Amino acid sequence: MEVVHERCCGLDVHKKIVVACLLTPGGTTRRTTEVRTFGTMTRDLLQLADWLAAAGCTHVAMESTGSYWNPVYNILEATCTVLVVNAQHMKAVPGRKTDVKDAEWIADLLQHGLLRPSFIPDRAGRDLRELTRYRMSLVRERTAEVNRIQKVLEGATIKLASVASNIVGVSGRAMLTAMIAGVAEPAVLADCARGRLREKRDLLEGALEGRMNQHLLNVQLHHLDDLDATIAQVSEEIELRQRPFAEATARLMTIPGVGPRRRSLLR
Repeated sequence: MEVVHERCCGLDVHKKIVVACLLTPGGTTRRTTEVRTFGTMTRDLLQLADWLAAAGCTHVAMESTGSYWNPVYNILEATCTVLVVNAQHMKAVPGRKTDVKDAEWIADLLQHGLLRPSFIPDRAGRDLRELTRYRMSLVRERTAEVNRIQKVLEGATIKLASVASNIVGVSGRAMLTAMIAGVAEPAVLADCARGRLREKRDLLEGALEGRMNQHLLNVQLHHLDDLDATIAQVSEEIELRQRPFAEATARLMTIPGVGPRRRSLLR
């Protein structure tokens, strides 16, 4: 097979070690193979980068396993062309399951141009992606907490969700806060309703008759408030980092069905 990359390296990345196999074509002679093992601390990865640079290595490849490839990529992207490849795209033949042979297999595929790299954004894009994914996790956690509050209400035979579409909206929070303060009379709780929900006060009185675990509800609402504050903080940072891409964002908004995230979804 034709050699595409003169000097290249395959990496088998683990949590604590990185096994590197450096291949150098030998022209009419057999190619040379050098294998070294490095740690995954920053200083160890800098040593890996220095070793590759001294050897004149231009291309590096590794599997996209878990999140262990991230720090390696962050260090090497400044000095090499780094390919992060889906493990399914470079399965080794059965039996090749040692770290050294895995690294050599990756290097061999890379040297002959047989690897298809995954798209990896630049550093700013990766940081923004981490923020958006973290925000998504927070929103999911918020939804789970609301569901837990609903479970506690049902256990107390309080059927607020049967009347109000959002148990933690303005009206719902007012009723829940009153419950925590010790208010137990259904009529008084129902009077906390706002807007169109006030038209359903008769239904609310029946739905709000029960025995609430005040301490647990108080803890849950505090957790919900903490999540809301964190989501707002992360959202603000995301908006700040997106400002350089305002023109591209505006173009994307012209696509039918694509629009900005609505803050009302959190309420």
